[in-house]
Amino acid sequence: MVKKSANGEVYHPPAGEKKLKVGFVGLDPGAAETSRDGALLIGGSESTKRGSILCRPRSSISRGRIAHKRNARYRRLQNFLYNALERPRGWAFIYHAYVFLLVFSCLVLSVFATIKEYKKSSESALYILEIVTIVVFGVEYIVRIWAAGCCCRYRGWRGRLRFARKPFCIIDIMVLFASVSVLAAGSQGNVFATSAIRSLRFLQILRMLRMDRRGGTWKLLGSVVYAHSKELITAWYIGFLCLILASFLVYSVEKDDNAEMFETYADALWWGLITLTTIGYGDKYPVTWNGRLIAAMFSLIGVAFFALPAGILGSGFALKVQEQHRQKHFEKRRNPAAALIQAAWRFYATNLSRTDLLSTWDFYEQTVSVPMYR
Repeated sequence: MVKKSANGEVYHPPAGEKKLKVGFVGLDPGAAETSRDGALLIGGSESTKRGSILCRPRSSISRGRIAHKRNARYRRLQNFLYNALERPRGWAFIYHAYVFLLVFSCLVLSVFATIKEYKKSSESALYILEIVTIVVFGVEYIVRIWAAGCCCRYRGWRGRLRFARKPFCIIDIMVLFASVSVLAAGSQGNVFATSAIRSLRFLQILRMLRMDRRGGTWKLLGSVVYAHSKELITAWYIGFLCLILASFLVYSVEKDDNAEMFETYADALWWGLITLTTIGYGDKYPVTWNGRLIAAMFSLIGVAFFALPAGILGSGFALKVQEQHRQKHFEKRRNPAAALIQAAWRFYATNLSRTDLLSTWDFYEQTVSVPMYR
């Protein structure tokens, strides 16, 4: 290799000096090793070594790759568990079905525990099942908090705290607290504590709410109510007017002859609500002919308006489900339709028999004639 100095003289390197080749990895086509990180290669005639900018060998490459693989596995496991718990699909429904059966079994045994004939056997089985449920829910809650880190807004301790403030996470904590309190009080045999904490068993019923963690049921109900809010408000308003008017007229007629049943206007409102909603307990009823005529007239009118919201909600649910099915079919047909439109346009744009598309075809022909596109 011949080099020139600053004054133009030719410099001949010693015979024993090794010839080095310096180049960027991935940019020099003659480099022995290629990579994407753009590190310098300093190689001799015998071998090519990979080094940093300071010409020092990079010994941490393998360790960096191992750490990268571990981080990728960590993120992949987080995504897998988060999707399985928060967005179940496929086999993940098996676990959620198991949790549902566990909760439903606890509910059934709680019912049998209130019957004297099955109280002892049900309580022993319920005690074991409650322990299993607490362990499963506790582990699941910890896994949910940890797996939430795969989302950007739930990373870090602040993100985990934001995830823990979600309504269903708060319900999980309340249910776990109630279950542990009831089991601890029952195992110690403290009668006063058991009777005081027994009301906490109501919180265990909230376990059924966690079956729909994504809130699809409540979102569907809310969308139906919002879409038909005007019709529902109109029906409820007219029904309320019928209720207060019928109760007032019956109270005015019955308060003298039937003071035992219609002593106050509140008693008349109770009768009107039970009658117009078609429940009919039979604890209060008019005895005079005027009261019976008023009750019959408002029953025909008021019941119709009190039954309207049920019909409105039923038709709204049917329309909403039909709309969801239509949206699913649209999503299935969208990609094939886009591919068909693209294929039709390509066939149209490359048709040689059309003279008006000559410029388009020329541009296409020039593009594909370049060697790098062949």
